[in-house]
Amino acid sequence: MVLLRQLLGDVLRRLRVRQARTLREVSTLARVSLGYLSEVERGQKEASSELLASICGALGVPLSQVLREVSDQFALAELQHAPVLADVPEHERLPMAETVSTTISGPEFDGFPEVKDMVAA
Repeated sequence: MVLLRQLLGDVLRRLRVRQARTLREVSTLARVSLGYLSEVERGQKEASSELLASICGALGVPLSQVLREVSDQFALAELQHAPVLADVPEHERLPMAETVSTTISGPEFDGFPEVKDMVAA
């Protein structure tokens, strides 16, 4: 099972490393202990929304960007672990395409192209 805290930690660590910043530097700016930040990055602790905002502020990235990246990775992980429809008897299948197309439609909605791109890769 994919854990949200692990994906969140991975994203935060990747952002920090991409900026060539140390745990100590980010923990100081975010006003969180170095050990706790390390545990958040390793997916061992659940970070509160206030703590996430503080870490994102220290990294100079909007919280929405971090959550969007986590959401995309979560969606990809779910797709990779979804059962193959060929293995599911017809009478047990959910009418996914019909449900989505009638629930969410219009010119502004074109499915989830970023998830489709990730799956295609």
